[in-house]
Amino acid sequence: MPNKWPKKNISLSGIQEDRVSDMKELHTQYKQKARRLTAAVGTTQAAILLLFIALWEAAGRQRWIDPLLFSYPTKLIKQLWSSMADGSIWPHIGMTVSETIIGFLLGTLVGTAIAALLWWFPFLSRVLDPYLVVLNSLPKVALGPLFIVSLGPGFTSIVAVTLSVTVIITTINIYNRFREIDAGYIKVVRLFGANRAQLFRLVILPASFPVIISALKVNVGLAWIGVIVGEFLVAKLGLGYLMIYGFQVFNFTLVLSTLIVIAVVATIMYQLVSILERKLTSGWRER
Repeated sequence: MPNKWPKKNISLSGIQEDRVSDMKELHTQYKQKARRLTAAVGTTQAAILLLFIALWEAAGRQRWIDPLLFSYPTKLIKQLWSSMADGSIWPHIGMTVSETIIGFLLGTLVGTAIAALLWWFPFLSRVLDPYLVVLNSLPKVALGPLFIVSLGPGFTSIVAVTLSVTVIITTINIYNRFREIDAGYIKVVRLFGANRAQLFRLVILPASFPVIISALKVNVGLAWIGVIVGEFLVAKLGLGYLMIYGFQVFNFTLVLSTLIVIAVVATIMYQLVSILERKLTSGWRER
């Protein structure tokens, strides 16, 4: 049977083709501009760092600053190179990194679990709210001796100090996000017959996922703070112990070189978490 309907002309008109071409050109220009801006930012950051290192080196060698207290970059590099060459620094790095990773992961998991528990039981949330505020305001260093006495000096007490730093802030941030989910969205889901477990699994948790991932980035820094504080108090191995030892023997080159190691390793961990965040939240628009 012959087709009585005329075929539609799906080809773009000249005006539409010009618009598409203009949009592609604008997009190309935007990407080029973004690349130039990124390159300019990276170049400026590198220039500032190199200038700072050069000024620090000159100040130390010319004794504009006390080299005994502040050292200078070439001395720090020599210190780091010798400690890496003889292998003395690697056990300290391994211990501190393992403590940090465990405290970081446990802090995020436990904090998220407590936040979910508070959301699930509103009565419990109202009861514990003032206690969370008090615990969050407590100086965590003051809790260190309690952990050391109760758990003993060593790995467990250091991880406990780290958890005291990470868990409370994670709980508060994620729980606040749970409570900020759009009430209208929740009502619509309930109208379809969802129970509380389904509401949490299908609405609350997915909508809070970007915030939970972002909490990982915050917990990287907090975990390092907790571990170093714990190692200051009790450790016999770790980067925090090296810093305390450097202070005791008045070797500030050792102290500063250890700080550089902490900064480098912490930056690597932060960048890894940032990569994980971008991959897991690439489809999300909420930030």
